[in-house]
Amino acid sequence: MPKKKRLSAGRVPLMLFLCQMISALEVPLDLVQPPTITQQSPKDYIIDPRENIVIQCEAKGKPPPSFSWTRNGTHFDIDKDPLVTMKPGSGTLTINIMSEGKAETYEGVYQCTARNERGAAISNNIVIRPSRSPLWTKEKLEPITLRNGQSLVLPCRPPIGLPPPIIFWMDNSFQRLPQSERVSQGLNGDLYFSNVLPEDTREDYICYARFNHTQTIQQKQPISVKVISVDELNDTIAANLSDTEFYGAKSHRQRPPAFLTPDGNTSRKEELRGNVLSLECIAEGLPTPIIYWIKEDGTLPINRTFYRNFKKTLQIVQVTEADSGNYQCIAKNALGAIHHTISVTVKAAPYWIIAPQNLVLSPEEDGALICRASGNPKPRISWLSNGVPIEIAPDDPSRKIDGDTIIFSKVQERSSAVYQCNASNEYGYLLANAFVNVLAEPPRILTSANTLYQVIANRPALLDCAFFGSPLPTIEWFKDAKGSALREDIYVLHENGTLEIPVAQKDSTGTYTCVARNKLGMAKNDVHLEIKDPTRIIKQPEYAVVQRGSTVSFECKVKHDHTLIPTVTWLKDHGELPSDGRFTVDKDHLVVTDVSDDDGGTYTCVANTTLDNVSASAVLSVVDVPNPPFDLELTDQLDRSVQLSWTPGDDNNSPITKFIIEYEDAMHEPGLWHHQTEVPGTQTTAQLKLSPYVNYSFRVMAENNLGRSLPSEASEQYLTKAAEPDKNPTAVEGLGSEPDNLVITWKPLNGFESNGPGLQYKVSWRQKDGDDEWTSVVVANVSKYIVSGTPTFVPYLIKVQALNDAGFAPEPAVVMGHSGEDLPMVAPGNVRVNVVNSTLAEVHWDPVPLKSIRGHLQGYRIYYWKAQSSLTRNRRHLEKKILTFQGSKTHGMLPGLEPFSHYSLNVRVVNGKGEGPASADKVFNTPEGVPSAPSSLKIVNPTLDSLTLEWEPPSHPNGILTEYTLKYQPINSTHELGPLVDLKIPANKTHWTLKNLNFSTRYKFYFYAQTAAGSGSQITEEAITTVDEGKLVYPRISKLATAAAETSANISWEYEGPELVNFYVEYGVAGTMASRQVDIATQGWFIGLMCAVALLILILLIVCFIRRNKGGKYPVKEKEDAHADPEIQPMKEDDGTFGEYSDAEDHKPLKKGSRTPSDRTVKKEDSDDSLVDYGEGVNGQFNEDGSFIGQYSGKKEKEPAEGNESSEAPSPVNAMNSFV
Repeated sequence: MPKKKRLSAGRVPLMLFLCQMISALEVPLDLVQPPTITQQSPKDYIIDPRENIVIQCEAKGKPPPSFSWTRNGTHFDIDKDPLVTMKPGSGTLTINIMSEGKAETYEGVYQCTARNERGAAISNNIVIRPSRSPLWTKEKLEPITLRNGQSLVLPCRPPIGLPPPIIFWMDNSFQRLPQSERVSQGLNGDLYFSNVLPEDTREDYICYARFNHTQTIQQKQPISVKVISVDELNDTIAANLSDTEFYGAKSHRQRPPAFLTPDGNTSRKEELRGNVLSLECIAEGLPTPIIYWIKEDGTLPINRTFYRNFKKTLQIVQVTEADSGNYQCIAKNALGAIHHTISVTVKAAPYWIIAPQNLVLSPEEDGALICRASGNPKPRISWLSNGVPIEIAPDDPSRKIDGDTIIFSKVQERSSAVYQCNASNEYGYLLANAFVNVLAEPPRILTSANTLYQVIANRPALLDCAFFGSPLPTIEWFKDAKGSALREDIYVLHENGTLEIPVAQKDSTGTYTCVARNKLGMAKNDVHLEIKDPTRIIKQPEYAVVQRGSTVSFECKVKHDHTLIPTVTWLKDHGELPSDGRFTVDKDHLVVTDVSDDDGGTYTCVANTTLDNVSASAVLSVVDVPNPPFDLELTDQLDRSVQLSWTPGDDNNSPITKFIIEYEDAMHEPGLWHHQTEVPGTQTTAQLKLSPYVNYSFRVMAENNLGRSLPSEASEQYLTKAAEPDKNPTAVEGLGSEPDNLVITWKPLNGFESNGPGLQYKVSWRQKDGDDEWTSVVVANVSKYIVSGTPTFVPYLIKVQALNDAGFAPEPAVVMGHSGEDLPMVAPGNVRVNVVNSTLAEVHWDPVPLKSIRGHLQGYRIYYWKAQSSLTRNRRHLEKKILTFQGSKTHGMLPGLEPFSHYSLNVRVVNGKGEGPASADKVFNTPEGVPSAPSSLKIVNPTLDSLTLEWEPPSHPNGILTEYTLKYQPINSTHELGPLVDLKIPANKTHWTLKNLNFSTRYKFYFYAQTAAGSGSQITEEAITTVDEGKLVYPRISKLATAAAETSANISWEYEGPELVNFYVEYGVAGTMASRQVDIATQGWFIGLMCAVALLILILLIVCFIRRNKGGKYPVKEKEDAHADPEIQPMKEDDGTFGEYSDAEDHKPLKKGSRTPSDRTVKKEDSDDSLVDYGEGVNGQFNEDGSFIGQYSGKKEKEPAEGNESSEAPSPVNAMNSFV
């Protein structure tokens, strides 16, 4: 692509700049133009002698050019050679050597000329050479015998071919010979051994030469090499040679490095610019030397330097003159180092600085052809015109030659020609054709009309405007037919006519017009630009760590322009996904099931559209528990330790955190593995402590964050020597099972702790406070020994020592024990009882003598029981209770006693054997207490002015009842409490009648019993005197208040009248009439009143049917007890009615206040309802216990129904509720 330029209007460019701009133009093929070579064979053309020779030469021009050839500098008449044909319309030659003839006949230098009326273009000199793959010369190769450690060079020396062959070494089985730092092939094909080993012995070292052009491989005769050790060599020739130094240690002796190639301390290397510089150093020595490279007075180029052949070859690619200098290779081993300096000179065949370009000029214009090249040495520049040296070419007054430049002034049509520039030095040449075409052409635009460009937003947009014209047209761009040209402060105008929008935005969409002008005319072309939204990955796959065998899912959500269709492709490690059914791709996900180790890697989601592509990657790390360690090895085997080493298994992408070592004792517990130790995950050896006389096997497990590996294979067994025990039995105790014995027990050693065969125990004992010697006995491997005939409960010193066939364990520790216990002989004395209160007593006693306990003192135990009641004197079953006081305590508290009762108790001492004798029984009494509440309280036979109370005495009088106390007070209809009356009743009474009470009045009673200790708990009850029908009070509702909101209303009122009533709230839309179901009593006196009501209802029905609307009705039930405040219940959500009022506490006194609140919300359903006043009606009676039964009804006046529903006639419904 031509270099980007910003064009400035109104400025005349320099001649050179103009020439470059014109040279960038492609002349349309329909215009007259000189020939241009478009295709030709390479300069050095090596052909396959078994195939026809094809020499290419293609050219274009107007008129179409004709072709001719020269061979070795003279005209090549193809018509005279029947084997040579030229392709029609082309200059390409085909030489048919497959039918007859030889390739060698046509070796030479060929050049093609393409000519028309405007000039002649020539090709490079094409050197034709057939490839050669000669056979190896016959040679007899003697077997090579050498000592172990010597150096060796096996020569290849392949035949000279064209091109040079590729060399490699193989054996008779066509297997490549392994190479290493010790054995490697040099650049010349020889095989170098820095030192030989016995395994280098073989009879088939074969050098092969592969000739790629002829696809043949030539083979050298096999070379036999035998490497013998010094001992073998000495044994063979000892009888004939006395100088064993030569054949002996000398060949084994290590030696410093020495170079096998190159020779000497310095060498020179020349290379051409652009080629690969290869420097080689191969050294011998023992041990094998290592090669290092440095550049003197410089550094090696980082990106172009490579090491080959185990660092024996240094390569620098695309070498330049700056890479000239001294390079040093250093060979080093443990015995020393040597170095070799290679002086590198980089020469250069000619290369272009500025190659001449085609020049299109209009008559009377000026121009120039520039041919500028460089090289080392500097190339010589020569010019040709139409294939003829310019010195002898026809003269053209418009041109002037100035070294590497031809300057043209005021050209005419006859100035059209093809000029050749040749730049050459000793390393090669460059040949370039460039024509001067003098034309007078108006502008033309070569880009297709109405081309549509689609570009992603925020990216550059390039709108093409390929043009041609002579003189060179000026280019302007316009957008959407606007009058002013696009300015360069926003856009970039390239010299080839392309308009660049550096950052295309949505508002860049539109039609753009390219206008080309010169003095001969004008041309224009429209192109269209559309800006698309970029494709984005809005949900990228995320790094995943999964365990082997599980399932992993990667998500990739793509957002794109709605006019573009994306394709989403998943890659693994930048390649295609495996063709495996475990990989499933749907719209947004890649799912991999049953994940294996091979599935780990980088997964990339690539979203492609026709305009852009985006990608996002995530790494899948497949983890698992580690593989088991292997190659367990025991070293440094000592009596009490061994070193265990192992090779870790694969950690499966999760670092090993630790190794667990277990052992098996095949002698004592075969098949049972025990934990030995743990070591960090970075450690692969462990020093293990061992016990004597154990047949050890070890195994190792690896552990990482995911879990523990399977165990490794067991190591070899290792039996340690027997030794005396290291420890004695533990948990030694001495306790008697009978009063006259001592049972000595211990925890025996296990087989692992025995340290040898014949495990036994030496048991020793003696009395602690006596002067007796130790008594000892040796027992078998048991855990108990019984000493008989001991005194009762005497302290003993005891020790148990382990021993085996190898000796005794260390001296054991001495422990103290006791012979057997017996029951205590003495009861506690001086038992005293202090009664604290009616339910608590304190007991004291004197301790018994220690000797009489005859065992370990456990404590004292009190037995106590209730003998009889002080009130009834009735004997009942004796239920004894027990309290134990630990240790040597001599007092204790007895809680939970019953008041006014007779108790007995005794005290006993307790040891490990049991209880001693009981002390004498001690009797005590508890004082009176307050009684419990009366068992029941009933109120019977209510009348207008009296009530009768019946009760049962307290179930627990806790003393002698002295009297009952009755307190009562009236409760009026406003919940106020009246004066409290206090009445004393004799203790022998079980009923009582109260007279001169108020009729139809509720009373609350409080009743409790008393003893000398005080008053007991009270029981409460309520009752109502009966009603005098002549003085019946009618209910009245007053002070009805409403507060309406947008969707609800609050209603409150005051009520006076009998208790235990129901309330109903009725509402509807203002201005309508609502029908109302009312409560109607069934008493006879009310029937007449109901007849009048029925007549009124009939009239209401007629109105309702006319209005065809109905109001709502919502009952509210209020149940109030005189002793409690009403609790307002929430409105029920399902039917819109109010809940009930209730009092959850029977004994809560009533609070003051006569208003019955109903501060609740009435929800608006489908209409805007309003509240209306209530009418009044009443009927009631008293039941047998004096409670009131009543009902209330209300009606709403003139509320129209809503919608088209028919209204209903009110049907009488009995809504009576009675409360007792």
